[in-house]
Amino acid sequence: MQSEDFDFEIVDDVLIEYTGDGGDVVIPEGVTAIGADAFSSSEGLTSVVIPEGVTEIGEWAFSGCKTLINVVIPQSMTKIEHQAFEGCKGLRSVVIPEGVTKIERGTFSICTGLNSVVIQEGVTAIEDLAFSDCTGLRSVVIPESVSAIGDSAFLGCKGLADAQGMVIIRNILFDYFGSDSHVRIPEGVTAIGNSAFWGCTGLTSVVIPEGVTAIGNSAFWGCTGLTSVVIPEGVTKIGNCAFHDCTGLTSVVIPEGVTAIGNFAFEGCTGLTSVVIPESVTEIGNCAFLGCTGLTSVVIPESVTKIGCHSFDKGVELVRACPRSSD
Repeated sequence: MQSEDFDFEIVDDVLIEYTGDGGDVVIPEGVTAIGADAFSSSEGLTSVVIPEGVTEIGEWAFSGCKTLINVVIPQSMTKIEHQAFEGCKGLRSVVIPEGVTKIERGTFSICTGLNSVVIQEGVTAIEDLAFSDCTGLRSVVIPESVSAIGDSAFLGCKGLADAQGMVIIRNILFDYFGSDSHVRIPEGVTAIGNSAFWGCTGLTSVVIPEGVTAIGNSAFWGCTGLTSVVIPEGVTKIGNCAFHDCTGLTSVVIPEGVTAIGNFAFEGCTGLTSVVIPESVTEIGNCAFLGCTGLTSVVIPESVTKIGCHSFDKGVELVRACPRSSD
C-alpha cells in the first residue's frame, strides 16, 4: 500500500499530520519539516521515505510507531528533535546524516529491534538516553566528531556488551550488565561513564586499570556491597555522586593526580572510616562526604583551596596538613 498526497496535512511546507492507513509511506516533495507528533502511534506504518529538502524532524514525530521497520533520512536533514523515534520497536537500522549535529535526548530510546546504527561525521553530541533500552543493538559506529556522550545514552543496550557484560565504546565504559561480584575493567578503557555501575548491589570489588583518567557522575551510585575499589594514578576527577550511598566502603585512597572531588561524591558512605586526600586536590565539592557517619577526622592538605557547603558532617574534625618544609 502506497501513500497518497491526501494522506498528509501540510501547512507552509511543514507536514503537520499523517492521516493515512500505514504501509509504505513516501513523504511528498516540497515538505521541508516534519512536525511534532506528525506520525505518532500510526498503526500499520512499515516504511517511510523522507525526501531531500526536509531539514527537521520534530519531537515525538514517529514515537510509538511499533511496526515501522525502515526509515530513509536524507542528507539534507539538520535536526532530529528529542524522542522523535522513541518506541519504534520494529526499526532495524538507521543512518544519521552528517548534517545532524546532535542526537537529542531519547531520540531512539526503546527501539528494541534496532540492531545497527551508523552516525556520520558532523554529529558532535549524543545526548542523555539517546539509545536507552535498545536491547537488540549489536553495532554502533561513532565518528571522531562526537565529543560528548550524555548520561545513560546506551543504558540497557545489552546487545553491545562484551563477554564481561560491559558496554565499551571508544574507550568509555558506559554500562555494566554482569552479575560477578569482583570486576576487573579491561585495559584500554580511559573513562568510566556516568551511571556505568549504578545500582550494582552485588558488586563487592572493582579494579580500575591504569589509563583511566575520569570516573563519571554517579558511576558507582548505590553499589551497597562494594567494599573495595582501587583508583589508579592518572584519574584527575571523581565525578558528582560517583560513590554515593556505597554503604559498604570502609576506606578510600584517592591517588595523587586527582584535583577535584565532585559534589556528593561519597555522600551516604556510612561504612567509611578513613579517607586519604592527596596534595593534588584543590577542591572538595558540596556534600562530598556528608552522611559518612564513620568518619571522625580527615586531614585536609594545604593544596585544597575550596571546600563546599556541608562537605563533611558537623562532628568530623578537619585537620589542616602541616606545610612542607622548604628543605
